[in-house]
This record gives sequence, structure tokens and C-alpha cells, in this order.
Amino acid sequence: MNISGLVITFNEEKNIGKCIDALFQVCDEVIVVDSNSNDDTVKIATEKGAKVIVQSFLGDGPQRIHGVPFCKNDWVLNLDADEFLDTDSIKFIEKGSFLTDPYDAYSFRVKNFLQDKVIDFAGWYPDYKIRFFNKKTATPSEDKVHQKIIATNVKKLKTHILHYGSHSFFQIIAKKNQYAQWNAEQLYDAGKTVSCFKAPLNGLVSFVRCYFFKKGIINGIDGLTISLTQGYFSYIKYANLYQIQKERKNLN
Repeated sequence: MNISGLVITFNEEKNIGKCIDALFQVCDEVIVVDSNSNDDTVKIATEKGAKVIVQSFLGDGPQRIHGVPFCKNDWVLNLDADEFLDTDSIKFIEKGSFLTDPYDAYSFRVKNFLQDKVIDFAGWYPDYKIRFFNKKTATPSEDKVHQKIIATNVKKLKTHILHYGSHSFFQIIAKKNQYAQWNAEQLYDAGKTVSCFKAPLNGLVSFVRCYFFKKGIINGIDGLTISLTQGYFSYIKYANLYQIQKERKNLN
């Protein structure tokens, strides 16, 4: 099919081979934008038949934007290296209805895995993400973290993407710390300001919502831990933003 696969990578030697193989089930080319990996990511991607573009990391959205012009097809399937189409999504794409339907982007339900267990509680499911879009009218946003696809007409699908991005709670916390810092910087650059009460209040609200209203409470220690990490992310994001505000104010 006339679909381009697009993946951004950094040290993804464990995943990139499987990701490219999966993309070639529905794509006739795969473009990998690599951020100067120091493992075998580029070697594996090249051997698997992908075209590799090396670009120092610009941020989540800008890195994907950089890769779009290298895609020869209008329709782009933009997955992370640890994401794979589930069988229902493969069937949807193979059916080809997207070619005549009025939509320029499609949002999939994401099944997030912790090791081999699906986390379908505490706000982790359904975690909708737009991963399939027509580059003529849709594009990744310029957000440096948690980029979105900017499109004119999005269709939410009930089909799935499998995301194997977390192997331990330690890894989840490490990612939350990095994302929180990027988010805080992005919010500051956008002119967002907060009081000292914002971080603890948002952290508490996020935990309560995930634990009591999004099924964390009925999933034992995993439900409690995931809910706490969600609350922690919300807290540390705004705590970082408040810290940045104080530092920049002292410099002026």
C-alpha cells in the first residue's frame, strides 16, 4: 500500500527491528529519524530495509516534523519504536477505507503494557493517540513533549496499538521525570505561570481521579502504584514550572 512508516529513535536496538518488520506489513517504505544512537539502532534499521535519517534530537514534535518530508507517500503511519499495530488496526488499514473516507487523521486506542501485563486502569486505557495521518492536511505539532497531530478531521477508531514502553516502575518514574521537565519548560515558554499551590493541588487531584474514578482502587498494588505515578507526574511538572519561574525571575 502507498503508506510511509515514520519512526523516531534513540538507542532502540531492542525494539527497532520488530517495529520495522511490523510496519512493512502495511507500509511500502519506512523512514527512521535517529538521534545519534550509540547502539546498533541504525545498523539494524538499515539491514531491515528502512531509510535512516540522522538528526540530533529537536524534541518530540520537531523530530517527527523533520521526518515527514522524507516520506514519499501522503499517508504516514507514525509509530514509536516500542509501538506495534494490533491485528484489528492492521485489518482496518488493509481494508483501505481511509482512502475514500473524509478523514485526514485516525486516532487509535493504545494498550499500554507494563512488562507483559496490559494496564487498563488509572487513566492508561483507552489512551487515544493519533498515529495515522495524511501529510497534505495534517502534521505533527511543534510540542517538544507529548506532541499531537494537528488535523482538520480526525476519526477515533476502536482498533488498537500495542505499546511496550514500560518494563518496570523505575523506568516509568524515570520517564515521568524527563517528561515533567520538558513539559515545564514548554509551559514556561508558552507564558504559563503558576502559584506554589498548583503542584500539590494538581498532584492530589490527578491521584484521586486515577485511583478512585479510573479503576486504580480495584487493581491492587499495581493500581495504587500507577495512580501514585500519575499524581507524581502532575505534581513534579508544575513544581518544575514554579522552580523555573523563580530562577528566571531572579536572573531579571
